[in-house]
Amino acid sequence: MFTGLIEEVGVLRGVTSGSEMMVLNISASVIMDDLKIGDSVSVNGVCLTATTLGEHSFTVDVMPQTYRNSNLKELRPGSKMNLERAMAAGGRFGGHIVQGHVDGTATIQGVKRDRNAMVFTLAPQHPSLFKFIIPQGSITIDGISLTVVEVDGSTFSVSIIPHTLGETVLAHKKAGDTVNIECDVLGKYVDHLLHYGSASANKAEAGSSRLSHDFLAANGFL
Repeated sequence: MFTGLIEEVGVLRGVTSGSEMMVLNISASVIMDDLKIGDSVSVNGVCLTATTLGEHSFTVDVMPQTYRNSNLKELRPGSKMNLERAMAAGGRFGGHIVQGHVDGTATIQGVKRDRNAMVFTLAPQHPSLFKFIIPQGSITIDGISLTVVEVDGSTFSVSIIPHTLGETVLAHKKAGDTVNIECDVLGKYVDHLLHYGSASANKAEAGSSRLSHDFLAANGFL
């Protein structure tokens, strides 16, 4: 599990790619202090596993599922990426629950200044994700824990303070670029439980859960 608080911006030293797979060699410093082979690292919001360690670098494997559903396939040597180690038990929880299981990508539609902040407007690759994107709700953009400012049905926006902009890859992003997005996991679990079995031909299975919209409303959850 991650918090969405980026520890440093790494640089891609090299990439070996094949048919919908990659091996990334990433230059880093801060996270190398206690990184071990087998540890989880969030790379642009994608949970990957450190497979080898160098003095100032590490490698990770990108499997086909991740290749297809993230922007990692767009990386080239010299590309910058957000890095965060998995949250330590008992550590300070300053962001929100981030799994590193991205839901897809979004394309930046525009960037504008709002006094001391920069507002990014984005369009998700999968419009179905809008049911999990709500104003003032949490969302992860390239591994960064952010708050949704506005949703208009085809795009959503987030507001970035100067510190976050300067310490993450968003400082290098512009209109037309893609980012990885991960919606709030709590909303995804609630949605799954509410609709589990609803499209199944096995009606006995569909009726096995007592969790419903009426049940949640009657018990003060809605």
